[in-house]
Amino acid sequence: MAMDAVTPKNDLPRADSVRRPTQQEAEEAVRTLIAWAGDDPAREGLLDTPKRVVNAYKEWFEGYGEDPVKYLSRTFEDVQGYDDIVMLRNIEVESHCEHHMAPFIGKAFVAYKPSHAVVGISKLARVVEIFAKRLQTQETMTAQICDAITDSLAPMGTAVFIEAEHQCMSTRGVHHKHVTTITTQFTGVFKSDADLRNRFLRMCGENT
Repeated sequence: MAMDAVTPKNDLPRADSVRRPTQQEAEEAVRTLIAWAGDDPAREGLLDTPKRVVNAYKEWFEGYGEDPVKYLSRTFEDVQGYDDIVMLRNIEVESHCEHHMAPFIGKAFVAYKPSHAVVGISKLARVVEIFAKRLQTQETMTAQICDAITDSLAPMGTAVFIEAEHQCMSTRGVHHKHVTTITTQFTGVFKSDADLRNRFLRMCGENT
């Protein structure tokens, strides 16, 4: 069953008062976790693991240093009379849940109906990636993507659909594999026009 996501706007989550640890401090934290798990951080096979983990975190969470508005700021108004929706399907989503820091992986479908201008399609995919590369809940990420597009482009409406499998559910806890979570967010004409919303949802269901 789909859930309508509710969240604050897409401000960066990091508080100004939070000091970012150094690389050395982060690597030491990984050594602590290795020892807590029951292994020896000084074992040959684990000597370089802290550095590898920290470098992986830099990549997984690089979205904290990116501003989605920047990617949506360059628009094009010459659309030669085009007046229908613009939609990207099957955008890869790789994120980490903020509750267990476990991956959740899936696909996003994003659409908007332009009011006066369009944005490069790669920029929409980039917005999804920016929000995915942060500690997230799927509900929050869905709303953040929708808000960023709505606030930056002022379209007639925005629609976001995300389906993902959460490893915090499949590899721990209840251990249910192949269960996916669906979240949706609609604004403007996608919220008020049931036919348009259902058309979007049908297109999300093709080839997924």
